[in-house]
Amino acid sequence: MSPRSARLARLSRSVTFSACHRLHSKSLSDEENLKLFGKCNNPNGHGHNYKVVVTVRGEIDPVSGMVMNLTDLKEYMQEAIMEPLDHKNLDKDVPFFSEVVSTTENVAVFIWDSLQQLLPQGILYKVEVHETEQNVVVYKGEETIVR
Repeated sequence: MSPRSARLARLSRSVTFSACHRLHSKSLSDEENLKLFGKCNNPNGHGHNYKVVVTVRGEIDPVSGMVMNLTDLKEYMQEAIMEPLDHKNLDKDVPFFSEVVSTTENVAVFIWDSLQQLLPQGILYKVEVHETEQNVVVYKGEETIVR
């Protein structure tokens, strides 16, 4: 490898937060919501201990040996994930979810959008949100699928 060759790497960091929500769409009747979301449509909501894995990608800096300083990534994740979401009622405490159903897919989109505002441009690679050990959403910033 020549000294000028760039090496790309992906760097991931995880956090865990607790939050409650109710799966309920304003576009559906109460009966339709209950049929679609079942027990997750409980009017009193329910909670999760979410695990979020954020992955950034970029060139390994030849001086620092890093894609990104982990201390910086930790601070960005604190601001974008922990502060707005931890120990919150997603539907009542997070304005984004006043009009968007608080599914894990939409939690991933919220986190992506929040991190995009903080991280250096183009470095965010993916956001994984683990709602449970069995249910995981991976979001890479895709907005739509052309049909």
